[in-house]
Amino acid sequence: MLNPRLGVLVIMILVAAGSRLLPHPPNMTSVTAVALFGGAYFSNRWLAFLVPLTALLLSDVALGLYWSWSIMAFQPHMEVQYLTFALIVAMGLGLRGRLTPGRVAGATLASAIVFFVLTNLGEWFFQPLYPKTLAGFIACYVAAIPFFGNTLIGDAVYTVLLFGGFHLLESRFMGLRERPMSVAAAH
Repeated sequence: MLNPRLGVLVIMILVAAGSRLLPHPPNMTSVTAVALFGGAYFSNRWLAFLVPLTALLLSDVALGLYWSWSIMAFQPHMEVQYLTFALIVAMGLGLRGRLTPGRVAGATLASAIVFFVLTNLGEWFFQPLYPKTLAGFIACYVAAIPFFGNTLIGDAVYTVLLFGGFHLLESRFMGLRERPMSVAAAH
């Protein structure tokens, strides 16, 4: 029988990742919030990585089908994106048991910065658009600056929806609260 907490977490992540299929401004998506949320809330570390990364992969496949991209068009810069998502899940693991609005806000800002820095490094390195020079490196990051504002807004909105929404659900439905392991079960 499915644990109600696990079921709600999976559904929330799938819905948030699926929201990428709706019209939205460039970079104003749920991706980093999904990764951070998964890390913070799944008690099983494997699920903390597996569920958010799978949900993001499924939404990427759906976007690819919608835009007629080939599955084979999964390019090397996307590997950087998924490694970045995994790093953000790990940042979420650091929030476990220490969820406060300030810590979540700090982790949200940090994850947006990490996403910006690493994914644009991947774009510069793997995409032919920018020369592999210092000037090309700088041009890549300068071109990305206008998108960073949308990233921050999307991260903030989806973080509030996911973290705040689940907190409200936990406070209303006791069955969603994480049960502490007994001392005997911990050994």
